[in-house]
Amino acid sequence: MSSATSAAGGDLFGQAPARAPLAERLRPKALDDVIGQRHLIGPGKPLRIAFESRKPHSMILWGPPGVGKTTLARLMADAFDARFIALSAVFSGVKDIREAVQAAEDELARSGRHTILFVDEVHRFNKAQQDAFLPYVERGLLTFIGATTENPSFEVNGALLSRAAVYVLESHSPEDLRTLVARSGVPVDEAAMERLTGFADGDARRLLNALEILDNAAQASGGAIDAAFVERTLAQNLRRFDKAGEVFYDQISALHKSVRGSDPEAALYWFVRMLDGGADPLYCGRRIVRMAIEDVGLADPRALRLALDACETYERLGSPEGELALAEAVLYLAIAAKSNAAYGAYNAARAFVRQDGTRPVPMHLRNAPTRLMKDLGYGKDYRYAHDEEGGYAAGETYLPEGMKPQGWYRPTERGLEVRIREKLDSLRARDRAAGPPTKADDA
Repeated sequence: MSSATSAAGGDLFGQAPARAPLAERLRPKALDDVIGQRHLIGPGKPLRIAFESRKPHSMILWGPPGVGKTTLARLMADAFDARFIALSAVFSGVKDIREAVQAAEDELARSGRHTILFVDEVHRFNKAQQDAFLPYVERGLLTFIGATTENPSFEVNGALLSRAAVYVLESHSPEDLRTLVARSGVPVDEAAMERLTGFADGDARRLLNALEILDNAAQASGGAIDAAFVERTLAQNLRRFDKAGEVFYDQISALHKSVRGSDPEAALYWFVRMLDGGADPLYCGRRIVRMAIEDVGLADPRALRLALDACETYERLGSPEGELALAEAVLYLAIAAKSNAAYGAYNAARAFVRQDGTRPVPMHLRNAPTRLMKDLGYGKDYRYAHDEEGGYAAGETYLPEGMKPQGWYRPTERGLEVRIREKLDSLRARDRAAGPPTKADDA
């Protein structure tokens, strides 16, 4: 098969060639050799039970790069004495899936052995490609194992999700990575170890690839792997940040919630993390504008103007100067008074209009640009507020006939909305004095 590799379970875990990459040479040969993921493979945990029972089941392994998804799938093939067929969704199509299925049927007929079909980056398959697995998973011909760095809820179709258990793998801790460095046998000092584990950012494959580069460079130069050597040899650390994936949206969420929670230090941290990971600063700017509208609102209307000014400043200055303006906006929004009253009022009004009937505009509110319209009563008895005492037509109604005030906008007791609430309370008191109440009363 052009895009698939297949092997018997036992063939996969023999001695790796001497010239194989370090990451491949150190790939665990048994479950007890796996570093990390104790919540899945520790005693009594789900995957440990599956290994010990020798009863494979279809699953999706969801986690960031370099945490052992492929390793666990290969170990399962070995543990279950199954044929292992691997496909990469980046390079494979329905034709490759059919070839894999045929190979599984041939294996079953020839030796009676079951087949594990491993699909790396399964989220890159479209719905039709994912559906192609279903009949064979249903029949039990294949045990399907998908690996993904993306949230399966969004990237894997429901039919496949319903037939597979989802296991979440975690990034490796610094202690896990230290264990891996020690296992490699490559000598590094403590300062170099700190830089290496920081560079890896929880990704074991990234760590081992970097370690191999350092080891080769050290042997060629006769030098030792210390902190200075690591910094000279490795490229600048770019932390994991997938601009279209789960990490991206997690960090946006953390930034937004830190602003909403009035924590300027956390908000600044997440903002800088996003920039450090390669996020478009103007995308961050658009999110900052959204925060000003949604979470600060009329408690501090200056926040929106400041957010828009920060975006304009970035457009004029670019990086890195313009990023400071965005950072200032983040800090301002974090410390500003908060209110989602306007946001809530808008959503409530939208929900009401969506389910309500089409109510006509009251005659006194209609425009009357022609004589005929005036004769028909358009605009009749309209009270011009500027001619009324205090510029307010007390007791006037502006909603459609028969519609009661809903009280959608309820100002908070924070920031400018304290004064807005006082003003609305005063106007409603005038309405009550002028006649029957006609406007929402939040008191």
